[in-house]
Amino acid sequence: MITFVAFSLRRAWLGFWRNAVMSIAATATMVLMLLLLAGFWIVQAGLLAGLDFVEQKVEIVADLHDTAAPDEIVALVARVQAMPEVDTVTYVSREEALVRFREARTTQGQEDLTRYLETNPLHASIEVGLLDTRDFGLVSERLRGEAAVERVKNIKDLVDRVLTVTDFLRTGGTIVLLVIGFIVLFIVVNTIRLAVVARADEIEVMRLVGASDAFIRWPFVFEGALVGLLGAVIALGVLALAADPLNRFMFDFFRVLPIEVGPLARDLVVVIAGTGVGLGVLGSWISVRTYLIR
Repeated sequence: MITFVAFSLRRAWLGFWRNAVMSIAATATMVLMLLLLAGFWIVQAGLLAGLDFVEQKVEIVADLHDTAAPDEIVALVARVQAMPEVDTVTYVSREEALVRFREARTTQGQEDLTRYLETNPLHASIEVGLLDTRDFGLVSERLRGEAAVERVKNIKDLVDRVLTVTDFLRTGGTIVLLVIGFIVLFIVVNTIRLAVVARADEIEVMRLVGASDAFIRWPFVFEGALVGLLGAVIALGVLALAADPLNRFMFDFFRVLPIEVGPLARDLVVVIAGTGVGLGVLGSWISVRTYLIR
């Protein structure tokens, strides 16, 4: 088996350079298609990060009774934090709420009318961040049952609209990525098939002298894997050279979004390398099979 694999690899290497024009054409097509796929993958990753960021901004705000004692508030915060659906709980005092209100009015260029009031009209509150925005209704109902809570701000309609939009964009982005992947597969497979067609006489001669299907097929499969690997390496090299402008583009395009570049780069390497080799193998397998089933 090892001898056969080594022999097939050697034939694949020689076949790649013996038909250098078609091999280079297939590799160039592979590079272009992988760069196209990488571009859509990066945009999709940015879109998903943006949707997650938007959903994380949805939080429950519960106003507290002015008569709520400090120990009662501490106990309430502890109970809410212990809920499995809750990510964070932030207590906002009446004084802090007033400061926030005044800062918001100043930012908007509007007059602060609270300075004419004798007392602070705002309530203390707790801001509850959720692990999953879809638990908004459940946690809101629990908060309404707390004695220290005066009211929970009702933004359910807004939350439902946010979830509808984010779900639609996630589904649409996935569908677009799958369509692009299918187009890449179609183009690469047919390009490699042209390279195999150029060597149809070689395949026929091997069949005439009694070569087995495996003897004919595997060198072409390894050659396809070589084309895919070489295309992936070149595509990743291009992306590495474009890393700085790409990072600036991602930062400007998704300015407010906390995209983690490290995991994105790692996933991109895996996707490009795996897709390149996989397409090369699949394209060669399908192309050679056309001749072997005659």
